[in-house]
Amino acid sequence: MMKIVVWYIALSNLTAFLLYGEDKKRARLHKWRISERTLLGLALIGGSAGAWAGMYLFRHKTRKMKFVIGVPVILGIQAAFLFWLFSK
Repeated sequence: MMKIVVWYIALSNLTAFLLYGEDKKRARLHKWRISERTLLGLALIGGSAGAWAGMYLFRHKTRKMKFVIGVPVILGIQAAFLFWLFSK
């Protein structure tokens, strides 16, 4: 069971990270964008570390308060949950 959780977290974070980079690329090219709802949703379903890393590595969504505050809060909650889960 723990192996599945680890894989899920890894894939969620990789997906979030890559989509933040892709959205930044599309923004620069003035192309169709990935919705903010999708980007925040990826953080919410387990990809918060990847979202946070993507935000700052790609310098994307760093002026939007719902991302600047929301993603770290989600990350903190998820980290606490994982700590609790793995300490059992």
